[in-house]
Amino acid sequence: MEKPTMTPRLDYFKAAPEAMKAMLALEMASRQLSIPLALRELVKMRVSQINGCAFCLDMHAPEARAAGISQQKLDVLAAWRESPAFDARERAALAWAEALTRLEASGAPQGDYDALAAQFSAVECVELTLVVNTINAWNRFAVGFRALHPERTEGDGR
Repeated sequence: MEKPTMTPRLDYFKAAPEAMKAMLALEMASRQLSIPLALRELVKMRVSQINGCAFCLDMHAPEARAAGISQQKLDVLAAWRESPAFDARERAALAWAEALTRLEASGAPQGDYDALAAQFSAVECVELTLVVNTINAWNRFAVGFRALHPERTEGDGR
């Protein structure tokens, strides 16, 4: 079977370094929040799945594992609602991330917000929303401009 060919459209870092400097500043700020790293990575993985961003999935899978997310959780993440592997906080965060990522279809329903507010403080709700928005922005750069992830072999440690 022939491999599909993806051709990058442009290097957005080279094309607009000042714009990307702003994105990197947002990314760095999102890493300083009180939301635990493992939960941030879990949300980044789910949003990237929804957006079909192979570049970000490739980047965040090893980071998620390094943050302590089990391989089982990563394996069933696309079907988290049907899996007992996720706790109440993770479920609330994932539902909120999905609602915001699919905003045109969801309208950010009250039930998802209520579940979020039951598990997170007001500060954490805002911080989690920033994490969701940041990864959505990265996905749109990577998918829109066809960023390619490197091909890896099984033995390369990632």
